[in-house]
Amino acid sequence: MHAEVTWLEKLRFRGVADSGVPVTIDAAGTLGERPQGPGPMEMVLLALGGCTAIDVVLILEKMRVPLKGLRVVLDGDRAEDHPKVFSRVRLVYELAGDDLPEDKVRRALELTQEKYCSVLHMVNKTAEVSWEYRFR
Repeated sequence: MHAEVTWLEKLRFRGVADSGVPVTIDAAGTLGERPQGPGPMEMVLLALGGCTAIDVVLILEKMRVPLKGLRVVLDGDRAEDHPKVFSRVRLVYELAGDDLPEDKVRRALELTQEKYCSVLHMVNKTAEVSWEYRFR
């Protein structure tokens, strides 16, 4: 895996990884300016949400569970002192579908937490990670 981050201006950067899709990384909010993309720690939360959501969708597909919608809501608390890592992260999975089997949904969520989501396994080195789910 390879990535490059190029400085554009002030605290704004463009990142490109193997996918070739550019992403703007922007800490302009710390300067009181309107950012043009998420900051680095926001990107970590987004990566965590994306990683675990991908797992859940794939696992439920393998279980033949007809999922109609999934949203992962994440909240992270950061340490007060530098390097200000995440100390606590909460994930809420909101799932939609007709008569979703709760046992299979719960198992899919357990699998992403315990085994598959590599981003989560990095984050939980510094943060207490908790999760819950609800049907919508």
